[in-house]
Amino acid sequence: MPSRLAHILLLSMVLSALLASACGLQGERSLVLATTTSTYDSGLLDAIIPIFEEENNVKVSVIAVGTGQALALAARGDADVVLVHAPEKEKELVADGLGTDRTYVMYNDFVVLGPRDDPAGIRGLESAAEAFRRIAETESAFASRGDESGTNVKEILIWNQAGMDPPEGQGWYLSLGQGMGGTLTAANEKGAYTLSDRGTYLSRPELDLEVLTEGDELLFNPYHVIMVNPERFPNVQAELARLFIEFLVSAETQQAIGEFGIDRYGQALFTPARLETTDE
Repeated sequence: MPSRLAHILLLSMVLSALLASACGLQGERSLVLATTTSTYDSGLLDAIIPIFEEENNVKVSVIAVGTGQALALAARGDADVVLVHAPEKEKELVADGLGTDRTYVMYNDFVVLGPRDDPAGIRGLESAAEAFRRIAETESAFASRGDESGTNVKEILIWNQAGMDPPEGQGWYLSLGQGMGGTLTAANEKGAYTLSDRGTYLSRPELDLEVLTEGDELLFNPYHVIMVNPERFPNVQAELARLFIEFLVSAETQQAIGEFGIDRYGQALFTPARLETTDE
C-alpha cells in the first residue's frame, strides 16, 4: 500500500474514532483504543469488548494499526488507551511521560512460517536467528510487514541476532507495509516465509503455510495496555481508560482470554497474564 494512501486511511480512522468519542449515543460514553492488527485480526477484541461496553455503558472505538502507529497516536493524545506488543517502545512512551499505568495483559509467541516444501531448510530449528540466516543464504522469498509494528520490530531484532540488517531492496525480501492479516495472505500467495504472532496465524486455518521454527525465547510476545497520560492530554478519558485496564486484568476477562479460540481452533490464541510470571 503506497505510504500516502496508508497515511490517508490512518487519518480517516483516527478522525472517525474521535468523532465517535465526541458524538456518541445519548447517555453513552466513548473510549478510543489504539491497538495492534493482531488483536483485531485474531477476533479477540470482538469477543471481549462488547462485554466491557455493556457493563459500563460505553462505546469503544478501535483503531487497529501496527504497534508503532498505535504508540504514535498515543504520543499525540489521539487515543485514550493502547494495547500493544513492543515492550521497549512501550517503556519509552511511559518514560517520556506520554503514557501511564502500563499493565501486563497476556502473551503468545511469534512463529516463523513458511511453505511446505521449505526451500531454506528451517523446519525444526530452535533458533529463529539461524532460520533467518538460512532464508537469507538461500534467498528464499520472505514477506515482511515493514510497518514499524511490534511484529516488525521483533523481525528486525531477529535479523540483527543473525548478524545482519533486514535485507531491504533485495528481490526476495518483500517489505509490504501491511498488517498481519495482509502479510499472511501475501506470504501464502507467494510461497514465502514470514514472521507471525501465533494467534493471528491460528485464526487463519485456510493458509497453506506451516509453523517451521518455534520455541526460541526470543519469540516470546507479551502484550501490555497503557493509558495515555491525562496530565499531558486533558482530553483523555482517564476514568474509562482505568476501567478498561481493570477489565482486561479482571479474573473474568483473563479467563475469557485464556479460553478464546479453543472451541474453534483447538487451542487458545493467547495466554492470560495471570498464568505467566514473566513480564517485560
